[in-house]
Amino acid sequence: MVAMANTFPRSRRTKLGYRVEDVDRFLAVARRAYDSPAGTITGIDARTIRRTAFPMEKGGYSTAHVDAALERLEDAFALRERNHAVKAQGEKAWFSEARSTAAEILERVSRPDGERFEHAGAMSIGYDIDEVDRFSARLGKYFKDGTPMSIDEVRTVAFRPRRGGYQEWQVDMLLDAVVDVMLAVR
Repeated sequence: MVAMANTFPRSRRTKLGYRVEDVDRFLAVARRAYDSPAGTITGIDARTIRRTAFPMEKGGYSTAHVDAALERLEDAFALRERNHAVKAQGEKAWFSEARSTAAEILERVSRPDGERFEHAGAMSIGYDIDEVDRFSARLGKYFKDGTPMSIDEVRTVAFRPRRGGYQEWQVDMLLDAVVDVMLAVR
């Protein structure tokens, strides 16, 4: 497992950071999960780590340091999960599944602008359609042409909220799938 200190630098007393107790508790659970035998159901996997969020408090842990540690932790869990799956089903089946997911992603991001995802209602907030479409075009080039894109670009992309924008949950699920594929083929 990626070595991580039990503590991180703190934000100033007047600035928000992640609640210390919650971060420490999560990392302890993640450490136990990682140390358990491969294939053991622990409730923590790479996707769980990617979706983890902590409450904020003044003087808490530095968000940048914790986020960087979580990315390394996610990478370690993803590699472990990949190795376990390859051992259980074979490398050919593992890559076949990754290719299938990549094809589904490419189909979605290749749809016409404004039609890639469902729209939130006229009075509901969703992701800015133009921003999502631009990023989707970049994803299409990554999957279709091999245009370079880093996993961090996908992990950290943020879209402005807009009334009637794309349904956030659909966009987020696609981005999760992209990260899964990128981690699978590293």
